[in-house]
Amino acid sequence: MIISNKELQINEEIRDKELRVIDVDGSQLGIMSAKLALEKALERNLDLVKIAPQANPPVCKIIDYGKYRFEQAKREKEARKNQRIVDIKEIRLSLNIDTHDFNTKLNNAIRFIKNGDKVKVSIRFRGREMGHSQLGYEIMNKFAEAASEVANVEKPAKLEGRNMLMFLAAKPNK
Repeated sequence: MIISNKELQINEEIRDKELRVIDVDGSQLGIMSAKLALEKALERNLDLVKIAPQANPPVCKIIDYGKYRFEQAKREKEARKNQRIVDIKEIRLSLNIDTHDFNTKLNNAIRFIKNGDKVKVSIRFRGREMGHSQLGYEIMNKFAEAASEVANVEKPAKLEGRNMLMFLAAKPNK
C-alpha cells in the first residue's frame, strides 16, 4: 500500500472521470471532467496537478508545475536547515568519586546541556561495589539535583546489569 507518492500526477497522467478543480488564484472552478479541466489549464499555458488524490472526487489545481516544484524544494531545504540534531554525551561517574571530580563532571554536563545536547550519566559497578547499589542511586540523585537549574531528568537512574544509567535533557524554554 502506497501511503504517499512523492511525484504528483500532472496533465495527461490524471485518469479520473471527475475532478474538483481549483484555479490559480485559489478559487473553486467546481467539479468537471478531466478532459475539460486539462483544456482549461492548457488555455492558460499552465499544468493540471492532482494535489489531493485521496479526496472524493480528487482535487486538482491549475498551476505552473515547474514553479510549484521549485517552491516545494525551497521549503524542504529551509526545513532541513532549521533542524538541530541532538547528540547524547556521556558522563561517567564512579562510586567513590571525589568532590572536585564530581564538580568537574557536573560542569561538563551543564556545558553539554547548554549546547543543546542530552547527557547520559553512568556509573559502572566493579566487583563488590554491586552490593552497594544504593550508594549509586545517592550519587545519581545528587548529580541530578546539582544540575537541576538547567536540566530535567528524562530517565531516572536505573540499574542495568553492572551499569547504572540516567538521562538528563535541557529544561524546556518558557
